[in-house]
Parts: sequence; C-alpha cells; structure tokens
Amino acid sequence: MFTHSPMSENAYSFLFHLFSFSEKNQLKMSQNPDKPHSSEEKLSGLEDGQEESLDNPDQSIRKRIRQSAPGSLRDETPKSSPPRPVSIEELMETAKGVTNMALAHEIVVNGDFQIKPAELPEHSLEKKVRDIVHKAFWDCLEAQLKEDPPTYDHAIKLLGEIKENLLSFLLPGHTRLRSQIMEVLDLDLIKQEAENGALDISKLVEFVIGMMGTLCAPARDEEIKKLKDIHEIVPLFRAIFSVLDLMKMDMANFAVSSIRPKLMQQSAEYERKKFQEFLEKQPNSLDFVTRWLQEAADDLAKLRCKMLPPHCTDDGATGGASALCSTAVQNQAYLKLLKWDHVNRPFPETVLMDQTRFQEIQLELEQLLLIGTVLLVTFSAAGSALIDMPGFAEKIKTIVKVLLTGMHLPSFNLKESLATIGEKVCAEVNSCLSQHGFTPFSPERETVLKGQIQAVASPDNAICKLIDSRIQKFLENYLASSHQKSLPAIPGGLGPIQRELEEIAVKYVRLVNYNKMVFSPYYDAVLGKILTKEESQLVGKSEES
Repeated sequence: MFTHSPMSENAYSFLFHLFSFSEKNQLKMSQNPDKPHSSEEKLSGLEDGQEESLDNPDQSIRKRIRQSAPGSLRDETPKSSPPRPVSIEELMETAKGVTNMALAHEIVVNGDFQIKPAELPEHSLEKKVRDIVHKAFWDCLEAQLKEDPPTYDHAIKLLGEIKENLLSFLLPGHTRLRSQIMEVLDLDLIKQEAENGALDISKLVEFVIGMMGTLCAPARDEEIKKLKDIHEIVPLFRAIFSVLDLMKMDMANFAVSSIRPKLMQQSAEYERKKFQEFLEKQPNSLDFVTRWLQEAADDLAKLRCKMLPPHCTDDGATGGASALCSTAVQNQAYLKLLKWDHVNRPFPETVLMDQTRFQEIQLELEQLLLIGTVLLVTFSAAGSALIDMPGFAEKIKTIVKVLLTGMHLPSFNLKESLATIGEKVCAEVNSCLSQHGFTPFSPERETVLKGQIQAVASPDNAICKLIDSRIQKFLENYLASSHQKSLPAIPGGLGPIQRELEEIAVKYVRLVNYNKMVFSPYYDAVLGKILTKEESQLVGKSEES
C-alpha cells in the first residue's frame, strides 16, 4: 500500500541520520540480499540505539585483505609538509566527518547496500547480557499479567511503543489510518479500562496485527500470518516487536534504493566538502596523491618516449611528451591501483575509502589472469578440436576457479595447485576428445600440457605476461571510452574469459568514475603543477640543444 511520493528533504535527511551509528554497528555489503519491497518512502522507522549492519558478500576476501593490511602505513608521510598539532576535539570532529563521508560513499557506490540487524556472536558476553535482560523483562510482564487482578503497567507501555512504531510508518496523507491508530490505541482510555477491569488486551493486539498487515511489505505477509497463530500474550508481544523491526528495515532499505540515483550528485558534493574540511585541518593530506599522480605522469612520459622513432629530434620529443593530458594521467594512475603493493605502500588519500574495493578487484584480476592463461595454453595444445566445443571452456574455468580458491592466502601453494589443475585439465581434455570422436592426448602431449600449466607459476612466464598486458589494455581502453554505451573490443586470446573480464571492468570503471566526480578538482590542481613543471623542463632541454 505504499505510495510513491516525490523525494523530500526528510528523505535525504534520513541518510544522514544513519551517520549516528554507534561503534558496535558494522558496515557490510550484500551481493545477493533478500530484498523485500517496502511500500512506503517514510524513513523515520529506524530508532536510536537499534543495532544495524550491512551484509558483505566477499567475507573471505575482505578478511584476507584486513589480515594482510599493514599496521601503520601513515608513518611514511613525507616530512616536507608536517601536520600542525590538533586538539582532541578536532580529531573527534574529523573522525566523525570521515565516518559520515564513508557511509554516504557506501550507499552510492554499493548497489547492494542494505541495512541489516547485527547478529551477535553466539557465546559473546554482549549476547548473554542482552538475553538475560530481555528474559527478565518478559518474565516480569508475564508475572504482572498472571496477577489477580492482572497488572497492565508493562503491557500499556508496550502498546505505547507499538503505537509510535505504527505512526512512524505513515505518510502525511494517511489521515484515516492515523485516526484509527490514535483512536484504538488511546493510552489514557486504555489505562482507565485497565483500572476498571474492562481492558480486553486481545482485541487491541488483534487490531495491531491487522494494522501491521496493512502497512507491511508483501514479503512480510508470512510473518504477519504467523502472528495470528500465537495465542499467548507475552510470546505474541515479543513476536510483534520482532516483525516491527523487520518492517523498519524494509522501509529503510526501500528508501535507500529509491534515493540512490538522486543522491549521487549530492553525495559527491558532500564527500568533497568533508574532504576539504579534513584537508584544512591536515594540509599534507594530498602528499600520497601527489606522489601517485607524479608516478603515473612519469610512466606515461616514458611510454611516449619509447614510442617515438629513434631519429626523432628534441622538438619531436618535446611534442610527444607535451601530449600528456590530465585525463590520460588520471587513467594511468587508476590502472596503477590494480598493481598496488598494499602491504608496503600507503594508498592515495582520495581513494582510501575504496582501498578494499580496489584490492578485491586486484585479487579478482590476478585469479582471472591465471584462468585465462590456463585456458589459452589448453586451447593451444588441443588445437581447433575443442575451441568451439559447447561448455568445454566453462568446465575448465570451473575446475581452475575451484582449485585456485584461497590463492591469496599465505598458506596457499600455487605450484601444487597448478599441478593438480594440470591433471584435471588433461583428464577433461581427453574425456571431451573421446566423446566427440577425436583421438585423446598421448602421454607425451599430456606431459607437455601439464608442464606448460605448471610453468604459469613463474613470474617470467611469457604467456602469462601476454594475457596480463592484454587485460590491462582492455581496462585502459574501457576507461578511455567509459562514457560510451558500447564496450571496447576484447583483445585476442581473452575470449574465454570475456564475461568475467567485462563484469570486473564495469565494477572498476563505475568506481573510478565516481571517484573522479568527487575529487577531480584536486586532481586537476595537482596535475596542473606536475604537467606544467614537466613541460617547462622539456622546453628547457630543447632550448639547450
């Protein structure tokens, strides 16, 4: 029954009420969440103190990332621009601003952002204390209701909380429903009825369940139906509050998904504003960004010089180097993030909130590189017989993915895994060849193929380097054409991993484009100095010659 009304200031303000999460709340992401469709855009359903979190799809990858992260990389901050002393109050204010910025950023860049209640560890002290307190409360309620005559003090307080929850679900236009709730759940009248022994609490609870069924999302109909099967008052109260919590989550998540398209520009401005405030307190907060962009500019300049003909004059060299532009340098800088040494190098400040995401993409690309290399080696060994065979490439990819699971853990043995992959791939190749009337591999050909697959572990493997360069070229082309509707052509040899590569590329470019939207003024300012300085140096060299 939710109606879709235009976004109001209240809707936007909700997102920033989320910024008051307590430290016990966790930020998680969910790739495949169970997303019930809420029926309202009213956003005031989240109450202070409610435990909420976001679900994370790649727990194992993120855990490995956290475990491998250095303890304190910021000790490497360049000393050329020392930070000024700050007070505890300034630090707390800055920390709060960074937290707010991170949450706004999460909502925008994570299409599967959801708010979910945090689940306390089964044997944790916090869970034990919570369970004890809750049990004591419900036991007290049960004892009051069993008195003769019954005491309804606790029950009336609960009805008051339920009333406030139901009212919070209503839109301004729901005047009839508001009147019904105010009339039936009139606490003063209920207290009088309790004092006179005329209170029928069962009828009140029946009205509450009916109203919840009217206001809830369709996905909660089953929970509402279960409430009707509970006949004891205390368990019914507990179940009602449990379903109300789910309804508030539904509404909040529906509101977040509805606001996201309109939030992007506002979020970019908000992040930029918060970063500027942080920069004013810590003037050296662009040191790592400057170093990062300088390295990217140097890389491009060297690449351009290598591409110039050997007989090119100094003027020609100057012209080639001066062709560097801000966009090209930025794209090169973003590509460098996919080869980053996260353990030994501090991440640039402006992409720090996305370090985990960039690292996940980096790990995915490293695994995809091995899969693509194994497939290319296998198809080269098998010839044309298996290239067009339906389902064969998917079978090999599945085998390789399974056996490369955990490849970034310290305990993972790549050589042993590649040896096993070689055995499995040879068995699959021979099986497919036999099924389609071809001659299986001889033991000699099997040995050669297994050796080629095991050689992938070498950092100097020529085939692996070739696949890697083509993957990087595809991502570079995709960055350059990210505003076009069509994807760039897949380089030769990457056909078997095209789907996976395009999925990673879409995720990567979306992340890059949003980062550009937020921080492009800072990049332009830093690159303006870098490119002007390099151009002046090249002109000076040209005049000397």
